[in-house]
Amino acid sequence: MAEVRRRKEGLGEAAGQSDSVKRHSSAADSSDHVDSEEEKIPEEKFVEELAKNLPQGTDKTPELLDSALKDLPDRWKNWVIRGIFTWIMICGFALIIYGGPLALMITTLLVQVKCFQEIISIGYQVYRIHGLPWFRSLSWYFLLTSNYFFYGENLVDYFGVVINRVEYLKFLVTYHRFLSFALYIIGFVWFVLSLVKKYYIKQFSLFAWTHVSLLIVVTQSYLIIQNIFEGLIWFIVPVSMIVCNDVMAYVFGFFFGRTPLIKLSPKKTWEGFIGGGFATVLFGILFSYFLCNYQYFICPIQYSEELGRMTMSCVPSYLFTPQEYSLKVFGIGKSLNVYPYIWHSISLSLFSSIIGPFGGFFASGFKRAFKIKDFGDMIPGHGGIMDRFDCQFLMATFVNVYISSFIRTPSPAKLLTQIYNLKPDQQYQIYQSLKDSLGDMLT
Repeated sequence: MAEVRRRKEGLGEAAGQSDSVKRHSSAADSSDHVDSEEEKIPEEKFVEELAKNLPQGTDKTPELLDSALKDLPDRWKNWVIRGIFTWIMICGFALIIYGGPLALMITTLLVQVKCFQEIISIGYQVYRIHGLPWFRSLSWYFLLTSNYFFYGENLVDYFGVVINRVEYLKFLVTYHRFLSFALYIIGFVWFVLSLVKKYYIKQFSLFAWTHVSLLIVVTQSYLIIQNIFEGLIWFIVPVSMIVCNDVMAYVFGFFFGRTPLIKLSPKKTWEGFIGGGFATVLFGILFSYFLCNYQYFICPIQYSEELGRMTMSCVPSYLFTPQEYSLKVFGIGKSLNVYPYIWHSISLSLFSSIIGPFGGFFASGFKRAFKIKDFGDMIPGHGGIMDRFDCQFLMATFVNVYISSFIRTPSPAKLLTQIYNLKPDQQYQIYQSLKDSLGDMLT
């Protein structure tokens, strides 16, 4: 009897193992969903709980607006809400541009901080549930050290000549990178000392999360600031192209969308993608032509020693001086006077309409991984700040690379900063070389 019982138990155990293998096999075969609650891995159940604690911005509507639109179908209600707040954001953007470069830089910094906060808040839910020490404090500390390094680099590049003349600031310029590294090492040691035995994997995952967030947010905002210094047109046109593409893709998709574009974003359609692309190219040409007529937008932002302040006046460069182009096919055609910048704006518009949306798809994949609809609830009908700027960061990198590859020439201010950091005898050697070279040219 005991032998029979043992055999039955063995058979039952084998059957249980077989069922378990089948369950895992079926779960592995379905990549998009899990069939039942029992088949969900513990981490996935945790993610669902996490998603419930995060705000969903597209579902948040001001009470007054909600009551005024209560009779509309949900589809049209969302259309109206998105439209109203889109125009509010566009008008706000125009006011910030009117405020000048400083207002744009401050806005970029504020947007950066808010985007970082929205991304980190997801990791913070993990921190709160598992009781991991110092995650939030460490994240913000690394944000501060990263900003100290990147914004310090901008100050050294564009204001190094002026800062070097102030004795107590010269130390900060000379040893800027060393000080930045020292600040980072403090955070690194702080993290290592905060490790808890049971949660090593989770803590290292959140450490990586923080650094990827810094790479996405802080680095891109640093590049945006650099673009602004090259001339407001290099900031305003690309940003406006992304806005135009986003709006027009939504409009074309809303009215004509039939063919799904990508599984990560089920509402995106080929009709919206193509329609938004054509609209963006046309908008880019017209808007660029308009801005090329004003020095306020086309002149690099530089510090004038004579005026003792920042200046945005200059003699327009080749890019912003009309050039004659002959457009002839088989001897038929005519000549046109066009700003060379227009040709560059076409390249920017093509990138913003073809590659730019993939920043949004990337963000959609991230949100789907955590089963959330939006990064935040700051903008009704849109979500969080990150939901609106996911494509802008990708565009900022492209514009910076484009300028450094095809537009930018060596900067006298940067060269002078490096020369001032040399020893007196080395500076004198450069002076003699320049004197001899310029003397030969004059004779």
